Parts: sequence; C-alpha cells; structure tokens
Amino acid sequence: MQTAMPIADTRRPWLMTAVPLVAGLLLMYTPTVLELWRTIWQSEEQGHGPLILAVSLWLFWQKREEFAAVAQDGGRTALGWVVLAFGLLLYVFGRSQDIILFEVGSQIPLLAGACAVLFGWRAVRVVAFPILFLVFMAPLPAAIIDSMTGPLKRSVSVVAEVVLYELGYPIARSGVVLQIGQYQLLVADACSGLNSMFSLSAVGLLYLYLMGHASRWRNALIVLSILPIAFVANALRVMILVLVTYHFGDEAGQGFIHGTAGMVLFVIALALLFAFDSVLGLFDRRGGQRKGAA
Repeated sequence: MQTAMPIADTRRPWLMTAVPLVAGLLLMYTPTVLELWRTIWQSEEQGHGPLILAVSLWLFWQKREEFAAVAQDGGRTALGWVVLAFGLLLYVFGRSQDIILFEVGSQIPLLAGACAVLFGWRAVRVVAFPILFLVFMAPLPAAIIDSMTGPLKRSVSVVAEVVLYELGYPIARSGVVLQIGQYQLLVADACSGLNSMFSLSAVGLLYLYLMGHASRWRNALIVLSILPIAFVANALRVMILVLVTYHFGDEAGQGFIHGTAGMVLFVIALALLFAFDSVLGLFDRRGGQRKGAA
C-alpha cells in the first residue's frame, strides 16, 4: 500500500530553491547594508533606512505561506530573465562606480526578476509590495533634494509668517529668514519638510497595505493627502520653534525642543492621516471590507 507524501516534502523543492537565492542576496547586499549603516543611516535624513529594511523583511515573512502556495517552477519567462539581468547590471554598475542609489535600488528588479524566473510571476505578485517598499531604503538623489528643498523652505516660511502675523505676532520675512521680535531665524534645509514627506509616504503606503481597503477612491484620496499632511505638519513644527524662540529665547528654541519637535510633529502627521482615513470611512459603504473579502 502506497503512503501519501508528507506535507513537508511538497515544500522541499521551493525551500531548496529559496535557500541559495537568500544566500546569494546576503552575499551581495550585506556589504551594502553595512556601508549604509556606517554612513547614510547615521544621518537624521536617512535614519529611517533600517526600519524600512526590517518592515520589508517582516512583510516577506508574513507572506511566506501564500508565497509557497503559488510558487512553481520558473525559467520559462523571458521577461523575468530581462528584469533579473537589469537588476544585476544595476548592482554591478552601482557597486563598481560607488553610486549608492543604483546599488540599493537594484534590489527591486533583482528580487522581482529572480522570483519570476525561479517561482513564476504569481509568486512575484504575492510579494510585490514588500519588494517595492524597499524603494524607501534608497537615498533621495541629490538633484531632487536640491530642486525641491528651496521651494519647500520658501513655502513653509510664507505659511509661518502669514499664520503668526494673523495671530498678532510681530513677524516679518525676508526670503527664508523669519524676523520675530529681536530674533532672526533661518529656515534651514532640514526644516523644508522633504524628509518628513518621504518618511510619511512610506508609513502611509504601509498603512494602506495593512488596512487593505476595498475602495479604490478611498485609497487614492489617502495617498493624495500624504504630502499635504506632511507639509502642514512641518509648517506647524516651524511655527512652534519660532514661538518657543520668541517666548523663551534662542537657547530654548535651538535646544531640546528643536531636536524633539520633528518627532512630535511626525506623530501628529500620522494622527492626521489616520483621522482623515476615519472620516473617509464614514462615506465608504465598503469600509468594513478588505481586499479578498466576500
């Protein structure tokens, strides 16, 4: 009498293929992660990098059962080989030319192409979000930072001046320099809000993914609200620092409060995002459903 094959044996081909893939990725990207840890991730602007990596790995782990259920023999997809080759070339070019953006960004096409070749495109779709989420690990290109920082600083300065003037404070503005009472405050690059926009975009997209709203319009409105919410939160941060300086002096404005204001306002931005989603839920008839629900 023939016995049934144990369940564990049906998973062995998938595991035997995945282990060499994971080993190869560790060999390639461990030096990259160590370099990021020693340099870019030590800065305030890119300090979210380790969290992005940890969240992506956690999402991969959460999807392991669903991934195993659809994984099949690959190798018959020409597009998968093209995507894989592009990822490898991007990695080699970024590594050899010391272009960290290309080196980190190569993870996305390399992972997608390798999964397509080894396990099929259905498996890629299962882990598409964890793969794409890795884009937030990559540092913003200098050209984008330079082109956006100036306009954002000017906009934040204008908003702070108008609001505080309407509240009766003796404030004036010259470019990105705010004069309030006897104090002059320069709205620096770190106060442009670009980093908080990037971080809040990552958290907002993760929130949408985990919530899994069935309504497309609800998802779209939340995505569109992320950047305005981040801008408003950053403008509030600048106004708080201006008021602290005006009432308690320059030392207070540049001390502990200056360092913690960004974190507090980021929490406020998240609260605003969640509140906006709750308001949209009042108009969403399918608000209680999730993707895949009956």
